Amino acid sequence: VKLEESGGGSVQAGASLRLSCTASGFTFSAYVMGWFRQAPGLDREFVAAVSWSGLNTLYADSVKGRITISRDNAKNMVNTVFLQMSSLKPEDTAAYYCAAAPYFSYTQWSDRGRYDYWGQGTQVTVSS
Repeated sequence: VKLEESGGGSVQAGASLRLSCTASGFTFSAYVMGWFRQAPGLDREFVAAVSWSGLNTLYADSVKGRITISRDNAKNMVNTVFLQMSSLKPEDTAAYYCAAAPYFSYTQWSDRGRYDYWGQGTQVTVSS
């Protein structure tokens, strides 16, 4: 199993970034995919998650309206989940991780303990 994030960087407040996570080694289309983030000295926190079909999503209150999660199931033979971020704020600064878990209850999508696989993370730094 491999999850590989990309797209992070250093930007000014108000800018946009699109993170990508390519996945391999498991049945991607049967998994819930999530994004989490971790700032220095803080716990890893939930950002967003998307169902296997892409039709259902869940967002943390802190990012609603600014972040969109989506996925491509084997488009051009590549499995990818995206995190489109806009109106970035300094408090969005963190390492961002994608995660995967076989289908489970929507009510638990924000629980990082329910995810089986994790990527290595990509750093997002937002300056004011």
